[in-house]
Order: sequence, then structure tokens, then C-alpha cells
Amino acid sequence: MTNVAGHLREQNGMYQMILSWKDTDGKRRTKSISTGLPVKGNKKRAESLLRKTQKEFNPETMQQVSDLPVSEYLNRWLRESVMNLPPETYGSDLGRVVVPYFEKKRLSLKALSPRDLETFFRYERQQEEASVQQLLDWHKELTDALQYAVDNNWLKVSPIKEVDPCLDNSPVLFTDFITDWLKMMKSRVEITTYTSYERAIVHKIVPYFEPLHYTLQDMEQHPKYIQDFYQHELDRGLTANTVIHYHANIRKCLQYAFQIGMIRSNPADRVERPRKEKFKSEIYSGEELEQLFKAIQGDPSEFGVIMAAFYGLRRSEVVGLKWDAIDFENKKISIQHTVVTAKVNGTLTEIARDKTKTKSSCRTLPLIPACEQMLNKMKKEQEQNRKVCGKSYCTDYLDYIYVDPMGKRIRPDFLSQHFPDFLVAHQMKRIRFHDLRHSCASLLYANGVSLKEIQEWLGHSDISTTSNIYTHLDFSSKVSSANAIVNIFPENAKV
Repeated sequence: MTNVAGHLREQNGMYQMILSWKDTDGKRRTKSISTGLPVKGNKKRAESLLRKTQKEFNPETMQQVSDLPVSEYLNRWLRESVMNLPPETYGSDLGRVVVPYFEKKRLSLKALSPRDLETFFRYERQQEEASVQQLLDWHKELTDALQYAVDNNWLKVSPIKEVDPCLDNSPVLFTDFITDWLKMMKSRVEITTYTSYERAIVHKIVPYFEPLHYTLQDMEQHPKYIQDFYQHELDRGLTANTVIHYHANIRKCLQYAFQIGMIRSNPADRVERPRKEKFKSEIYSGEELEQLFKAIQGDPSEFGVIMAAFYGLRRSEVVGLKWDAIDFENKKISIQHTVVTAKVNGTLTEIARDKTKTKSSCRTLPLIPACEQMLNKMKKEQEQNRKVCGKSYCTDYLDYIYVDPMGKRIRPDFLSQHFPDFLVAHQMKRIRFHDLRHSCASLLYANGVSLKEIQEWLGHSDISTTSNIYTHLDFSSKVSSANAIVNIFPENAKV
């Protein structure tokens, strides 16, 4: 058992216990603990308390203090060092404001840096509008708490020494800021949107800028740094559309920095973003779709292909269809539930939600007889499969329409991956699964359906989306338009 020496000392009219011991490396360690007893008339009580503390004190536990989360250390410091001092000595806000802030950070005492403290004060100034006096009070309390850790050899130096709680002039690395911004966005956007941000920021943006050590102020003064990143990615072979996605992340992050006063302008607004590449999708004609429908019969992707080609459903909408979305009595299909895949914490995860891509995507479509017949057949097959498989049948997805023979829901990625392979195997023109949706729109347009009606059928939120994507697809309609007006041309203009 470790021998713990101790003695009393007077400080600010109070008795304080000073404990001393050697750690496992043979180094002398000390710890000061307030007795909470005034010097006058309490010497014997203080000596008794010292002997009791020496007997119960466990140095091994104390050596692990630096590994404690900052929030736990602050609570412990409040209990051990200031609980017996007058209430006005330390404000109640330390436990009400400072401790909860660091609880969210999951930061250990030994990992606490000046930048972490600067971020705390900046947050309180800008987000919580703390007064100067509050900032100074918290700075004083944190200074005392961290000095206590230094006095007890839990920290070598106090990280708060050079931190000014009232100034914003401390440099912040761009990579640190965009990483913190990403964490903030996690609770503000859809998980699928967040994972898209995460892929770009964690795997592309931060790795590029981290070795360069640019601060937010560097980025503001030199927008070319952002331009250089875009060019670097384009030179690596990335598409302009991918780099535009990176630009959106960077711009949104720097706009937040501008809004909270950390920079005076958004440098991303002063760069030339790559020109967006227009994607021209391949589509199937009516004849090609007819051929596809015949070939796809009995294939696991049959239901998905038919729903995408006829109703123009997205893959998330196909996989997300539930039996309660089918109104057999009134002959209607409601598109209101989706299933998407996203990487969450590095793991590919399926996310089911009672929400479509946009509000307009939530729509009701007519149930045609051929589709009704197909659904009735699928329902009977599922009931039969459940009887045959017994306990082996998966019961997690009984409310979903699109499941495999064992009851497991079809994955969205299956459609994207299996469909092109099916086309190759059957020597058919290669298109993406999503191009079936484009094929649906093209056929509607070619048959005289208005853009407004196509917009509602496909669930676009903006008619310009419908117009931009689909009006170029059917050249034959333009030929008809030309023929309609050719007869009014002057005779000498006709060929």
C-alpha cells in the first residue's frame, strides 16, 4: 500500500490538507484538499480530518484524473475544492453552463486545449449572447479549476492561460471549423443529407486542407486557396458536378462563419466554380419497354422495373411501398413512404421513413388493372412463402410489398446493381435503373401529356425540373411541330 504523507497549511483563513506520495514511476505527487474549516479554533478537527483522509486516500485513483472527461473533472473540483467556500465565491453558472457545454464534447482533461476553450467562449458570446461579466466570471472559475489540476500534477500547464474570453482574434483552422460545423449540421438536416456532407468533408475536403494549416482568415484573404482545391480535384479526374457538390459544402460552412462574425465575407462567393455538366440520360422507347417487360418476367427486379417504367417511381419509392398504400377498393396507389441507404458511422444502413424526397413527391396515382393483378399475385405468393418457410420467414417486413421469398425487404442498391447486369445478360441497350423514370416521362410527353401533368405524375416540386430534364427527350414531337407550320412559309422559301 502506498504511503501517503500529509500536513496542514493555512490559506485565506482556512485549513488546507496537503497530501504527498510517490507514483509508480517514483515521482513525488501532491494534492491539496480544502478542509472547509476556518483556522481559528479548528486545529484539532483539521488534524483529525487529515489523518482520516490520509488513511482513505487512494493515489492510484488520483493518477487517473487527467483521463476524466472535462465535465466530470469540473464537477469533482467543485465538490472537493469549493463546496465549503462562501456561495458568492463561484457563480452557479459553472455547473449550469460550463459543465453541460463540455459534457457534449466528450473531451478528457488531458486533451483540453486552448482552442477548445476559445471555442467555448466564442459559442457563449455569439450563440448565447453572454455578457462580458459572465465571460470573465467563467474564465476566472476555469482558471482556478485548471490551476488546481496543475498543482496536483494532473496537467503540466493550464490551457487557459493565453485565452482571452472576450476576443475573436484567435486564429481558427479552416479544417477545425468545418469539422465542428459538420457536427452541428448532424442535428439540423436529414441523415441522408448529413452522410452526403460527411463523405465530402471527412474524406475529401479535410484531407486536402489539413496539411496546409489555413485559418479561416487565410481563406477569407485568399479565395484562390479554394480555387486551387477545385482544380486539384478536377485534375485528379473528378467530374465537375462532384466538385460543385464540394463547393456547396464549403460555401455553406463559410457562410455560417460569416453569419457569426468570424469572417467579414464569404470567400467561396469569390471563386469560379466549375461549369455544371448536363447529364443526358438514355431512355427506352415504347417498343424497347415492351421487350423489357417480356424479358423481365420472373426476375427478382420485375416489380421494381414495372413500377419505375410505368409510374415513374424512384427506387426509394418502389422499395418503400407498403400494402396499406394500395387502395384496392378505390383503385389508388399512395406514394408516401421511402427506403434509402446511407453510410452512418461508416456502416451502410437502410433508412425507412414516412417521408418522400420532397412534399410534391407524396402523391396518389391510379391503380391500373394490370398492376392490381400483379399485386394480388405477389400477396398470394408472400402468404404461401410464409407458410412454407415457417419460423425461418422474416417477419420484420410484413407490411412491405417488395420482399424476397424469405420475407426480407429488397434493398434499394439491389435494383441499381442488378438491373444493368440483367440488360447485359439479355443483350439489351444499357440504361440505368433511374432512366426507367426518364423513359416514363418521355412516353408521357410524346403522347401529349402536359408538363404540369408530368410534374404531378413524377412528383417534382418545381415544373422547371420537369422541363429541364424531359423536354429534349422526344425529337419526333419537334418534327411534328415543324411540319405543322411549314405550309405557311412563302413559296420561294419551300424546298
